[in-house]
Amino acid sequence: MNKQKVLEKSMEGVFLISALMSVIAIIVICIFMFINGVPFIFKYGISNFLLGTDWSPSNVPASYGILPMILGSFAITLGAIIVGVPTGIFTAVFLTHFCPDWLYRFLKPAVSLMAAIPSIVYGFFGLQLLVPAMRIFGGNGMSILTASILLGIMILPTVITLSESSIRAVPSVYYNGSVALGATHERTVMRVVLPAAKSGVISSIILGIGRAIGETMAVILVAGNQPLIPRGLTKGVRTMTTNIVLEMAYAAGEHRDALIATAVVLFIFILIINGIFAYIKRRDR
Repeated sequence: MNKQKVLEKSMEGVFLISALMSVIAIIVICIFMFINGVPFIFKYGISNFLLGTDWSPSNVPASYGILPMILGSFAITLGAIIVGVPTGIFTAVFLTHFCPDWLYRFLKPAVSLMAAIPSIVYGFFGLQLLVPAMRIFGGNGMSILTASILLGIMILPTVITLSESSIRAVPSVYYNGSVALGATHERTVMRVVLPAAKSGVISSIILGIGRAIGETMAVILVAGNQPLIPRGLTKGVRTMTTNIVLEMAYAAGEHRDALIATAVVLFIFILIINGIFAYIKRRDR
């Protein structure tokens, strides 16, 4: 009996350590970024850093304005949401309530396979197919529009999988009760079942936004990487993540601190977005 209790306590300790690992990792990341990035922001000036439009680290004196990258990140993320979220949610609804069994056996593995494809492969797909296709709208094809479409495709597996799980988790009495009251199948699904799964659907949107705003490798290949304020959907743009990846390899001193500060700003934006959606979910409950 004593051995059994010792084993139970030992396993409780293992589970506790496992649960704390993610928390500890987040704390360590936050400490590293804020220690290295926040002092630079205050030294350079919050308004100069966040609202500056010139990013020229090689000039004398150097300029570190990240407003073009902030606007670029939001523009591409918004475009990805417009493309990917409705498509993903409607696909999840189709898979749960409208898809024939023979077709579901093909579509479900295909969605899972999309989640396993590396982002660099998506980037090559966009570079070889989307970029030439987008040239019909003007420019060289490397633009906000191209990156938005590509990111919209990339977030589909996340939105579809989580939304489908949430919709399937809705008790069947919701559907049966609505149909028994005379509602059609389509109306029941869209007006009763889908709203009942709203919490899980919102969670899928949050994760999709996190994937879109944090994506780097695919965006590098199709966005144009121009540190300029975006002037249109067909113009090139640079995001905060691509700015860090493109220049961190050779950055040193103040330039390196500026890139870490950019990561701090990106991290804060993601926290704000998650907080807004968490508030919305809590209010709905």
